[in-house]
Amino acid sequence: MLNRRLILTASVASAVALAGCAGPFTVSADVSSYGNWPADRKPGSYAFDRLPSQQHNDEASKREAMLEDAAKPALEKAGLKPAADAKTADLLITLGARITAYDPVPWDDPLWWRWRGRLVSPRYGYAPGWGGWGWRNDPLFDRRYDRAVAVLVRDRASGEALFETHASNEGITAGGEQMIGALFEAALAEFPKVEPKPRRVSVQVAR
Repeated sequence: MLNRRLILTASVASAVALAGCAGPFTVSADVSSYGNWPADRKPGSYAFDRLPSQQHNDEASKREAMLEDAAKPALEKAGLKPAADAKTADLLITLGARITAYDPVPWDDPLWWRWRGRLVSPRYGYAPGWGGWGWRNDPLFDRRYDRAVAVLVRDRASGEALFETHASNEGITAGGEQMIGALFEAALAEFPKVEPKPRRVSVQVAR
């Protein structure tokens, strides 16, 4: 089941947009999708489905609104339209997002190799800043972030879950709202195709 809690830290809301030269860039993500979307059913209209805590808690409501804004362009590209009234929507959509920071350890380095019975990495060598031999300053050892989003689509009238999709990737920044939006686009890029096995999906994002 989709974890309906929104797991976003303050660092996500304040994250700086991806740096670089002007122009579009590519975001790739691992996507998995599940469900029983009827073959003859059109996308139709939708309304976001919030938990009571997300409706009455100001901070949670603010984070949920940010998440919904990030997902709207992806939903539109998938053929879904916002309903004028939630009570008349064809579908209810629940969103989720998670960003987890972690510090890599040296033995996660894929370039480790064994020499004379010891594990050695080419990233270990003379490091002037350390005044001798030690770990070189390598961006691969900077803090990294796992970023993931999820979308659950239910029939409003029956409550039946019709489609669920997840998208995730990682990088050296939290990514901010633009990255979350790109992950939603990747998650919904092949809607309503169902493919539980993770597949790589790439989308173009304008800066």
